[in-house]
Amino acid sequence: MRKICFVTGTRAEYGLLRRVMKLVQDSPLTRLQIIATNMHLSPIYGETYKEIEMDGFTIDEKVDIIEDKKPGDDNDILQSMAKGLVGFANAYDKLRPDLIVILGDRYEMLSASTAALIKAIPIAHIHGGEVTEGAFDDAIRHSITKMSSLHFTSTEEYRKRVIQLGEAPDRVFYVGALGVENITKLNLLSKRELEESLEFNLGEKSMMVTYHPETLNISSTKEAVQNLLGALDEFRDYKIIFTMPNSDNQSYIIRSEIEKYVIKNKGRCKAFKSLGIVRYLSVLKYISAVVGNSSSGIIEVPSFHIPTLNIGDRQKGRICAESVYSCNTSKEAIVKGLQVITSKEFRQIALNSSNPYGKEGSAEAIFETISTFPLSKLRQKAFYDITTDDAIKR
Repeated sequence: MRKICFVTGTRAEYGLLRRVMKLVQDSPLTRLQIIATNMHLSPIYGETYKEIEMDGFTIDEKVDIIEDKKPGDDNDILQSMAKGLVGFANAYDKLRPDLIVILGDRYEMLSASTAALIKAIPIAHIHGGEVTEGAFDDAIRHSITKMSSLHFTSTEEYRKRVIQLGEAPDRVFYVGALGVENITKLNLLSKRELEESLEFNLGEKSMMVTYHPETLNISSTKEAVQNLLGALDEFRDYKIIFTMPNSDNQSYIIRSEIEKYVIKNKGRCKAFKSLGIVRYLSVLKYISAVVGNSSSGIIEVPSFHIPTLNIGDRQKGRICAESVYSCNTSKEAIVKGLQVITSKEFRQIALNSSNPYGKEGSAEAIFETISTFPLSKLRQKAFYDITTDDAIKR
């Protein structure tokens, strides 16, 4: 029986992996292993490992890497990565997995990948080939690609980019985005059920706001979030749901500013450490727009045919639907962006736009490959040189 180990560190990432994990759990050919780390284990971020357990999964190992009492600067991130290297190495020794599954580009996944590489455990990487120029996640993502043996990309363009990085085409699979597939597979809440669960009335007009630090430009974090909140003040007829930032460098600045803003705007605004995947997608079903710099605003939100205001450079370089409007981090630009996405004309554009990340059978395609691809072919790989334009075509 093939032991397939999923490493998960955030609420959002787990929500994307959940269906693939379930397929592995239910198959007689595979044994599911789960390592929970980082934000999942922190009270500040909602101790979301409990959501994993409530979904009927067993967490095999917990790798605790963050210190809740510290604010979270670059040295704290580096210390977390160092703790992660040791913790993941010990977890792999205990579990002896045949394959590691990692999604995305976060710093804890760099530690998890590095430990697996040294332990000679093959890695399957989801969401490689993407570009986010405003965050060091961009470099981490490409680094994980080079350490991985199987690759599952969300668009064909990203598949070609992974091959451009020297990965053999027969190991790189365009499967679409798991988050988009979740929208059609999960049973979402009615508006009444959602509002009761949130203890918050969405009203007729509402927005969801998620803002993370631009980790390659942290000097302006406080100013940028204050500009965003100042711009929201000019749209006081909108209810606001905030989802708190991830455990990135200086995320505590954003969290603090949002907490103060919510207190000042009680009744109009509410902040959540974690909504969970079902509540999160249910909110998208009933709100007017999404604002901030989360990848979800680009990847999942267009499927709900509502506008996204993408602020700053954190997601710069990603393929975007027509429903995504981008602006810089100045208050004036954000106000203009909010005016655009709340306009009747842009809402009509969003209503008619298509999502470039959608593809049928994403979870099943990933499961089929990770459960059957010969392990003996994954322990070594040669650099794939592209010599002609046709080399990356199937």
